[in-house]
Amino acid sequence: MPAPIRLRELIRTIRTARTQAEEREMIQKECAAIRSSFREEDNTYRCRNVAKLLYMHMLGYPAHFGQLECLKLIASQKFTDKRIGYLGAMLLLDERQDVHLLMTNCIKNDLNHSTQFVQGLALCTLGCMGSSEMCRDLAGEVEKLLKTSNSYLRKKAALCAVHVIRKVPELMEMFLPATKNLLNEKNHGVLHTSVVLLTEMCERSPDMLAHFRKNEKLVPQLVRILKNLIMSGYSPEHDVSGISDPFLQVRILRLLRILGRNDDDSSEAMNDILAQVATNTETSKNVGNAILYETVLTIMDIKSESGLRGEQKYAPSKRWHIDTIMRVLTTAGSYVRDDAVPNLIQLITNSVEMHAYTVQRLYKAILGDYSQQPLVQVAAWCIGEYGDLLVSGQCEEEEPIQVTEDEVLDILESVLISNMSTSVTRGYALTAIMKLSTRFTCTVNRIKKVVSIYGSSIDVELQQRAVEYNALFKKYDHMRSALLERMPVMEKVTTNGPTEIVQTNGETEPAPLETKPPPSGPQPTSQANDLLDLLGGNDITPVIPTAPTSKPASAGGELLDLLGDITLTVFKVYGHSCVNTTEKVSLQTFQLQLLSPSSSIVPAFNTGTITQVIKVLNPQKQQLRMRIKLTYNHKGSAMQDLAEVNNFPPQSWQ
Repeated sequence: MPAPIRLRELIRTIRTARTQAEEREMIQKECAAIRSSFREEDNTYRCRNVAKLLYMHMLGYPAHFGQLECLKLIASQKFTDKRIGYLGAMLLLDERQDVHLLMTNCIKNDLNHSTQFVQGLALCTLGCMGSSEMCRDLAGEVEKLLKTSNSYLRKKAALCAVHVIRKVPELMEMFLPATKNLLNEKNHGVLHTSVVLLTEMCERSPDMLAHFRKNEKLVPQLVRILKNLIMSGYSPEHDVSGISDPFLQVRILRLLRILGRNDDDSSEAMNDILAQVATNTETSKNVGNAILYETVLTIMDIKSESGLRGEQKYAPSKRWHIDTIMRVLTTAGSYVRDDAVPNLIQLITNSVEMHAYTVQRLYKAILGDYSQQPLVQVAAWCIGEYGDLLVSGQCEEEEPIQVTEDEVLDILESVLISNMSTSVTRGYALTAIMKLSTRFTCTVNRIKKVVSIYGSSIDVELQQRAVEYNALFKKYDHMRSALLERMPVMEKVTTNGPTEIVQTNGETEPAPLETKPPPSGPQPTSQANDLLDLLGGNDITPVIPTAPTSKPASAGGELLDLLGDITLTVFKVYGHSCVNTTEKVSLQTFQLQLLSPSSSIVPAFNTGTITQVIKVLNPQKQQLRMRIKLTYNHKGSAMQDLAEVNNFPPQSWQ
């Protein structure tokens, strides 16, 4: 049989094809010749044929009939044959095919080969397509190579160990002893792959994370390596645009972020080096920007000292603080953390004297540009809250602009229909439009039309909001001004502090630990505060019964009917004789059936009880938690009491 053509000749021939049909004809002809060659027992051109087959596979043509030939090449003693065989195995085989298990013994033999390049081929193949069975059988060989003094093999063994851990996580502890000396290596390839291995172990196992923090003292080693990279002189081997090995720096910063998260000691150990990286990194090139980006993410994730958060500590004024954050949102709003929006809103709300200035700046910032969604969300919120200040032109900080009510609504409607607006942004805009119904006087009918349109939106969130807002207009219009009044000053939230888990609207969210003493005396309540309380806007705090001057809770009851989100299992009242007893409970994300109380009068001196039953449907198995408001008449005087109930037995909601 004549010698087959070389790979280079095949490529040249295929490229001369003028049509797809002509190319397929050439491929089929060559595949037939390759099949005939494979049938021969003594095939000296097997390596050449498999190489051509891999090229056809890359073009999208079937090449499965060459799988066994790859195994034969792997078993060969020639390095050139092994190289093509392992390459073919990585391209043509995967763990879904049983044929790959036949490679296990060959890979094991090659891992113990005397030539490092053969060992490297075996490590690459195992790290690329090794199944869980193969990883279990060969993990010991990988662990041995991870301890060798050969840098070429150690870097490949580290990446192979990452694949083994992903396939068989319980083998992670096997590689723990080998990681002790990895970071002492001077070879950057070994350092890079070692950091990847350590990152994988820390992400997958909290126990490993704690071990590296406390026992191995990993953070000081990483800080030392990062400092050497920053302070080292020019090295042509690792220099990229004037920065020494930026790839290793980025990997180290990511691992530091994992180690420093929610850990005071680790965060303290890396504060100085993070400040040094942020200060000394050259940002004129993209390479420096990549490092600075990872540095900022690390600073924001760990318990960093306030000195690293310069805009919070060194802000000369609230205006400068607001302008700085707005500038960040304008230039890179799509890349900021999710908490940037509520943090800026809180800052604006608490800066009463800056309301007119801020809403004017935000209005001008989003004119015709909705690409930075966090900025649009903040702008929509502020326009909804302070739209009357925008229209009246009361800004004293800079030259006021002349804006009409219709122009403001045009902007918000444009946000609603923009293709760049996310569902969250549209929710901000719709709520802002609704709030403007109490700030504007000439455009209420237009606002009603906009709200009614979204009552049939395919977005469930927008549809729900629109339906509720329509109900406010139609049935509860007398409550609209109280419901949509301006937000009160928000309490300052501590960042990067210890947190506890609280339940809000059925979702678990971390909240800063904060101990609040109970009020020392009676606190008057207003209708607006009651409404905010029902909407979840106030903290849950026990309140002592107020004086007889408290208002009846009819408006609150109507609001409960509107929201339909009340929950109560069994409620009993002990004490003096009283009449006209009503119960008000505030919880969300539950469906319920409210039954009538057993009586409207409580007998005096604990001689009887009143029982009211509410049947709760809790499909998401959320923990039951509620706030109760009780209004009653005692000896002709109107009384009121607020309480929190959060000690329901688990059997009632699990």
